[in-house]
Amino acid sequence: QVQLVESGGGLVQTGGSLRLSCVASGRAFSSYAMGWFRQAPGKEREFVTAISLSGGAISYSDSVKGRFTISRDNAKKIIYLQMNSLKPEDTAVYYCAAKDYRSWAGISAPENYDSWGQGTQVTVSS
Repeated sequence: QVQLVESGGGLVQTGGSLRLSCVASGRAFSSYAMGWFRQAPGKEREFVTAISLSGGAISYSDSVKGRFTISRDNAKKIIYLQMNSLKPEDTAVYYCAAKDYRSWAGISAPENYDSWGQGTQVTVSS
């Protein structure tokens, strides 16, 4: 499995920005599709965005389209999530996850991912 470590969370005001990073180690990073999920207290883990092996395919949830941007650097083995125009409803623990690539099918389903980071807290004040 690939090991993942997130960083970059914090407390921001509504309308602010944060950039999350997820550093990977272990198995070949470029063989994994990568996703970001989030989970607020009392809620199910929610798909945010995902990116394919080389970045040619990207998916965003409707709630973050136009505000969040996912990218990956396969040479550095890092995935990023740039979050702009943050809203209080974005408050959650954010997790990066790796999906051993077989197809794009099921990319938004957390049960299809093989490895997870520890999570980083994002809090957006109103």
